[in-house]
Amino acid sequence: MEHPGQPRVCAAGEAVELAPRDPDPSVDYEWSVATAPSGSTAELGDEPVQWFEPDVPGRYLLRLTDGRTTHDLTVRAFAEGTAPSADGGRSASGDAGDDERAEQRSEQSDSGGAVGSATHAGAVDDGEEPERPRVQLETVVDDEEVRIHAKLAPASTRRVEFLLDDRDDVDESDVTVEGRTLTIERSVLGDRARVYAVPLTDDAYGVPDAVDVRRSPPIDDEDGDRNENRDSDGERGSDIDSERGTVIVDRPYDPPSWALDSTIYEVYVRTFADADAERSQFAAIRERLDELDELGIDTLWLTPVLQHDGAPHGYNITDFFAIASDLGGREEYRALVEAAHDRDIRVLFDLVCNHSAREHPFFQDAYGDPDSPYRSWYEWQENGEPGTYFDWELIANFDFSTLAVRRHLLDVVDEWAPLVDGFRCDMAWAVPDGFWREVHDRMKAHDSEFFLLDETIPYIPDFQAGLFDMHFDSTTAFCLREVGDGNKPAEEILDAVDERRRVGFPDHASFMLYHENHDEPRYLASYGEDAAFASAGALATLPGAPMVYAGQETGQLGKRDRLDYENARDDLTEHYRRLLALRDEHPALQHRADLSRVDYDVRAGTDDDVVAYRREAADGEAVVVALNFGGGVAEVTVDAAVGGDDLVTGAAVGTDDGAVTVDDVVVVPIHE
Repeated sequence: MEHPGQPRVCAAGEAVELAPRDPDPSVDYEWSVATAPSGSTAELGDEPVQWFEPDVPGRYLLRLTDGRTTHDLTVRAFAEGTAPSADGGRSASGDAGDDERAEQRSEQSDSGGAVGSATHAGAVDDGEEPERPRVQLETVVDDEEVRIHAKLAPASTRRVEFLLDDRDDVDESDVTVEGRTLTIERSVLGDRARVYAVPLTDDAYGVPDAVDVRRSPPIDDEDGDRNENRDSDGERGSDIDSERGTVIVDRPYDPPSWALDSTIYEVYVRTFADADAERSQFAAIRERLDELDELGIDTLWLTPVLQHDGAPHGYNITDFFAIASDLGGREEYRALVEAAHDRDIRVLFDLVCNHSAREHPFFQDAYGDPDSPYRSWYEWQENGEPGTYFDWELIANFDFSTLAVRRHLLDVVDEWAPLVDGFRCDMAWAVPDGFWREVHDRMKAHDSEFFLLDETIPYIPDFQAGLFDMHFDSTTAFCLREVGDGNKPAEEILDAVDERRRVGFPDHASFMLYHENHDEPRYLASYGEDAAFASAGALATLPGAPMVYAGQETGQLGKRDRLDYENARDDLTEHYRRLLALRDEHPALQHRADLSRVDYDVRAGTDDDVVAYRREAADGEAVVVALNFGGGVAEVTVDAAVGGDDLVTGAAVGTDDGAVTVDDVVVVPIHE
């Protein structure tokens, strides 16, 4: 039995899922409350998987045993009403459940999301709730001690609480806390110390951040440096040489460095390329990898490739351990992944954990038979039908309170992870948080560079804390569609990006930017050429990893149709190629570069169609980006000394009186 993981953070009255990790369904697991705050009457039941609800604020120590091994787990409950709701605001009832998240996802899909408004001067006054508190840990290691400092935001966040991991040989007597800094003397540091920090205001707690401090034996390198630390940007550096061994500091909640500025390409596997008697679907996809490489793609997301019920999207899985026979089988899949790797393109496996197809043999055995050994594998409604979302008739939700389900899906994770570079996690919002935490820790223990991308609509800031490396930026996606439809002014795109911060995502969180996928109508078909060219510019110049859905760059109009390469739009393809190359070449356009508003004035064109903003890299490179979603050419003046040549096309776009002409997107350097 593995330890159940990192300390849990919640509010009083909010339920926390408890489950043994790496479970053996034949073992009897037992949970108990070892210690609780004064006045608490909170109890635990007899089930191995259950929900614990702290009833008063304070620290709880929960104990898990399997009759041979015992593990303790800390649960820190803050005041009732301080927990975030699913949209990032505070909720007196705690975190939203799966049904509420599903409802909110459906509502947001219909409405296009909720974002505020801003003036061209960059001031935001939308009357919304204050920003949720945020924290980022910065670590310094010297010859005597390890100092972990909490960088808090916004300014109203003045408190932080540190938590230690129950798995490690370190307790509160081994550390000192002064204000926002926790210190561990190296003389008392054991093999490992994982430290967590929770930012606090009087009204809310924020998403925890973490550092992992490990000691390894002293090993001299060529330079004589043996000790390393990792700064807040995730980079390791040399520390002071010491006979006590190397101290390495990792940031487990940061994404892999390769993923942060990746360019992701979604392939809808059954319509991307033409298979025939001579080649499988995987082989046909493999033959187009050079084109993707030339486009600037470095990460490939393939829609599900497992055995399914015949629905072409592949999300209704009938065998989680077999590659779909209509695609080419396991060896052909392996050959596709290897061919991608030969071109330095990483591959994401579309991991489906929430449900199986109703044609899955386990469901078929359980349906209508209360005595089936698989009956407890599924959720059931009172009418005898399986639980599902959105009235989907071909799938059935798994019941994660059943150990055998968790065991089965963890085995699925172990089966496919060694073949690929990461998982795109389908319907992540519909799977218990604790399961994703276990998947995260399981993957990172074997490969720290393994990547986890969540599909969570609307996004959930708490999924940043040890669950996923990157998040679908659904808020910006919906805003781009609303702007394309003329329902919102273009400047609200900046509000959508600001929403990340307001709802509590820390500065080190990362996002996937997109404006269409296999579930959405094509942007070009819905909103026209002018908006499509401008929105492509937004994807390549806003903070985040851009995602291109196959056919988006060639002018495809049907969202799941077979791709029509014969009639591809060369101008649109070249537009994407230039934008993606520009982003790779200029640090000012990459994820960690600052995004800020600028004063701008639209002299020609429609005011609501245009937005301008500034991006600036740590090395000082700065640019202004201007987007025009409307027809014709806009003239825009900005409050910065900008160059006259567009970095996207190389064309001169400056006017004699200091304006910039914008057809769809221009990126111009700032000269200061």
